[in-house]
Amino acid sequence: MTVQLSTRPDLTRPGVGAVKVSTWHVGTPERQQAAAEAIARAWRRRDWPQAGLLSYTVLTSDDGTALLHYSQWTGEDAYQEFVRTFRSERNDEIDAAVPGIERLGLRTYERYRGGEPASDAIRTPGCVVIVEVDFDGADPVRQRDWVDTVFAALEGDPHPHPGGIAAYFHVSTDGTRVLNHAEWESAEAHQAALEAPGDGVGSHTEQWERVQHYPGLAGSRVTRYTPALSMSAGG
Repeated sequence: MTVQLSTRPDLTRPGVGAVKVSTWHVGTPERQQAAAEAIARAWRRRDWPQAGLLSYTVLTSDDGTALLHYSQWTGEDAYQEFVRTFRSERNDEIDAAVPGIERLGLRTYERYRGGEPASDAIRTPGCVVIVEVDFDGADPVRQRDWVDTVFAALEGDPHPHPGGIAAYFHVSTDGTRVLNHAEWESAEAHQAALEAPGDGVGSHTEQWERVQHYPGLAGSRVTRYTPALSMSAGG
């Protein structure tokens, strides 16, 4: 199978049994661009590795220091087979082009809730905001209840920011983290939402208060990225 290129994965596609998310720290905007180009070359010059890999997406951080990797798999077995048979040759080529990449924080997630609101207009995201929320222990029920609390706050928000396109919530398989892959029209739209009245994205409502002060919430990180490359199997 050949490699099909785009900039955005299908975040609601059926058959996804595992999502892998990791960060590569590269240090500078020049190295970030070089690493993204090396990834594209290493993958385009080879056939798609296996049917169990559904998509592989790379995002570049707006501060120029990192790349986020988001991949969809049929399940954990498919990922482990890729590691055993296909990963090294690709990473070796990338490392030869950009020495010293620091690979950080590979985690496994399951998709839980999210999607685009009903609309006649199709909007292309210019910015992806990754929100990582950590809890003080493993509890799959708590992960999902917190996400449900977010959706209740979103549905009751009297002033949702028009620059938000969609939010896709994932729960880590170890029960300790929620990841929101949020699509925005632009980084400027997201910044405007942060600067609006309230605490972060969201109006000052009781529902958002429950989200922000949920029992067991240990911390969160928000990072803005730009879509760079998304690949899947072609014909």
